[in-house]
Order: sequence, then structure tokens, then C-alpha cells
Amino acid sequence: MVKVVPVSSAAAAEAAKLLENIYRCVNIALVNELKVVFDRMGIDIWEVIEAASTKPFGFQPFTPGPGLGGHCIPIDPFYLSWKARQYDVTTRFIELAGEINTGMPYYVVARLAEALDRRGKTLHGSRILLLGVAYKKNSDDVRESPALKLIELLEERGAKVDYHDPHIPRIRKGRKHDVKQRSIALTAKALKEHEATVIVTDHADVDYAFVAEHAPLVVDTRNATKGVMKGRDRIVKA
Repeated sequence: MVKVVPVSSAAAAEAAKLLENIYRCVNIALVNELKVVFDRMGIDIWEVIEAASTKPFGFQPFTPGPGLGGHCIPIDPFYLSWKARQYDVTTRFIELAGEINTGMPYYVVARLAEALDRRGKTLHGSRILLLGVAYKKNSDDVRESPALKLIELLEERGAKVDYHDPHIPRIRKGRKHDVKQRSIALTAKALKEHEATVIVTDHADVDYAFVAEHAPLVVDTRNATKGVMKGRDRIVKA
């Protein structure tokens, strides 16, 4: 049931929405930063979050990923940051969170390049399959999706990029990107023909065990392969 919560003004209502968006933006940035730190230490961020979530109070889990998407978190906090400068205020938390979150696609590409290098391959000339281009799972929304930035970065590095998304048969033109691609079928042949498969969006209707069985390399940015047992030596988290 929808509950209407009255506040004193339209400005206060908008500020409440901004607070909710900024809260998520900052906390997602925190776990994204810890993901990079813990990876260097050989610690699995997902295991750490799961363990911390057992605390019955004082902790709310947020999960890392390949970057932010949607029409709220990647944009709204920075509207406030812009507005705050008109009042001679610097919003350091917001701007730092933005730097960390916008850097995640670059981190994913670096992890992918490193994993390919260890297998005697280069990103340049490789065929890369992105699994999911929606900005969140079980959605057909591509607004500000990190997948679009990943496509741009990978193509700049000389990779040939395809994607599969059961919810998005073709990518619609966005605010900054105009990717003219259509989803390919997720078959064993398609997986084997790509040097690497990058899980960008963890849609529930994708068989990740099937992916891990047939893909030469899987780069998992969402912990979607958590329950997959076969082919774990080919899975890299990013």
C-alpha cells in the first residue's frame, strides 16, 4: 500500500529524494572501493558482505558492480553538487563517490585485459560477449547503464563486442550513447566463439552454469556465478 508522507515544502520533498539517492550512491561507492582493495589482498568482497550482513543491527548491505545506471543515482546527486556550489559549499562525499563509481567500468576492463593476458591473449582483436546491458537485473532499462560505457571502452581497445540480454533485443539510443547492436542468442557455440564473457547484469533468467561450462573465460561483476561449481577455474570476479 502506498503511503503519502507530507513534508513542509516541495523543496523538502525533493531534498528527501536526493538524500535517498545520495545515500545509495555513497554506499555503493564504498563497497566498490573495498572491492578493489580486497581483490589486491586476495579477499572476496562478496563473502565479506555476506558475513557482515549477519550482524542484526547497524549494517545494511550494498553490493558492488561494474558501475551505476538508471535515471537517479548517476545523475541526481550531482545536480545537488552543482547547486551547492551556488551556495559556496563543496559536496566532497558526493563528488568522491562519483569518481569511484564512474571508474568501475575502467576497472572491469583492466581485470578483463589481465585475465586474457594470463591466458596468452590480448584484448585487442578479441571477441567479447557482454551478458546483460540493462542497468539492473530483470529490467529492460538501459538508461546510463555501465554496459554502454563498457562497450565504448572495449571497442576503443580494439575488441569486437557482442551482447546478450533476454530483456533488450536491441539497444535504444541513450543520452550519451548510440549503440547500434542487437542481442545475440546465448548458445554454446556463441560462448565458445568469444574469448571472454563479461557478466554485467545478473538477470535471473540466464543459466550461469551453462555460461561457465562453455565460455573460455567468464568475468563476473555481479557474483552471478556464486552457486556455479563446474568451470570455476575459468571465472574471474571483477
